[in-house]
Amino acid sequence: MLEFRELRREEIPSIWAIDRGERIENIFVAGPGGLVLAAAPFDVPGWPAGKPAELTPVFEASFDAGSWFGGAFAGGRIAGIAVLEHGFFGADGRTLQLSFLHVSAATRGTGVGRQLFELARREAGRRGARRMYISATPTERTVRFYLARGCQVLAEPDPRLFELEPEDIHLVCEV
Repeated sequence: MLEFRELRREEIPSIWAIDRGERIENIFVAGPGGLVLAAAPFDVPGWPAGKPAELTPVFEASFDAGSWFGGAFAGGRIAGIAVLEHGFFGADGRTLQLSFLHVSAATRGTGVGRQLFELARREAGRRGARRMYISATPTERTVRFYLARGCQVLAEPDPRLFELEPEDIHLVCEV
């Protein structure tokens, strides 16, 4: 039985128990004519060395500033996480960023990611956002997931977020 709830601050280190490993076959590349699917086989073995130690304090600071952390739990163990940042941006100041969405390998394909995404979208709406911004890894599965949720590829990504992740596919969805 899955439980969906907000994470407590002291649970942030449990995020690193999520198994992000997977085999990637294709990625999307953004070009002037839209997205192009390209073969790019590689394995994602798990979290890069040092990433948990680097990101835990970043997540704690984000949590303390008011960001939303939604989790999926199976048998008391974290199975997925979504993080909605607290800071509004965009031309009208009504966009929030979904900065993190990961589901453990054993739980993928069960609807956990979809439920976490929808919880984040509802939270964005409750906070007064009109849109949710996603800077998605360019893997085929990830981009197709967001497109299936009604997200649209941005012709002009946010310059600050694009600079941080220029290879990502930058999308937005209405809340």
